[in-house]
Amino acid sequence: MARHGKKYLQASAKVDPDRLYEPREALTLVRETSYSSFDGTVELHVRLGVDPRHAEQQVRDTVLLPNGLGKKVRVLVFAEGDGARAAQEAGADIIGDDEIIQKIKDGWLEFDATVATPDVMGKIGKSGLGRILGTRGLMPNPKAGTVVPASDLARVIRELKAGRVEFRVDKTGNVHVPMGKASFDGDKLYGNMAALMEAVKRARPASAKGSFVRKVTVTSTMGPGIHVDPNSAQAM
Repeated sequence: MARHGKKYLQASAKVDPDRLYEPREALTLVRETSYSSFDGTVELHVRLGVDPRHAEQQVRDTVLLPNGLGKKVRVLVFAEGDGARAAQEAGADIIGDDEIIQKIKDGWLEFDATVATPDVMGKIGKSGLGRILGTRGLMPNPKAGTVVPASDLARVIRELKAGRVEFRVDKTGNVHVPMGKASFDGDKLYGNMAALMEAVKRARPASAKGSFVRKVTVTSTMGPGIHVDPNSAQAM
């Protein structure tokens, strides 16, 4: 059985595991209990009342965090011709040409988000990148708004760099999404969490029955989980 280190135990001692905290209290605690030597990422985890085995109960959406993620987002764009030129002009960090596709197949993954124009999706599929990018949540997808015509590339690139994140329910019925850094002040984290909770509520499938948001937890990199009152989280 894995044992937690001294720093984790000191941090977790500040958290009452049986208490449901108000959002602002929880966000204050998540900053206080972040003990990593680097600026840890603050994450939101939400347990939903859905059965992901059914297609009509899938939950997936994107949201632009009002205060960003607190990190430089490296955007790779798969496009050719005018699309590639538009992406470069819009500030794309990498253009996914044949050389980049081969580098990814060889194990290179130094980027945070991908966008593609529809005309190159077939090429991506044939190259086998779907298996590599899909397992890491990096595959361009129309439902996530990352497969767009060249005319929309500038907007999408701008939003991704400003802090647009995607969330989707996993096979256990949970959503996991980053929402900022431990160095953010409480108001910034609160604003980002409020935007995420609103987006999660908005993404509720029509077929979902009973309570939709069942459990809400916030945590920092390596830090303890802090349970948030679900009703208060939904009322942010």
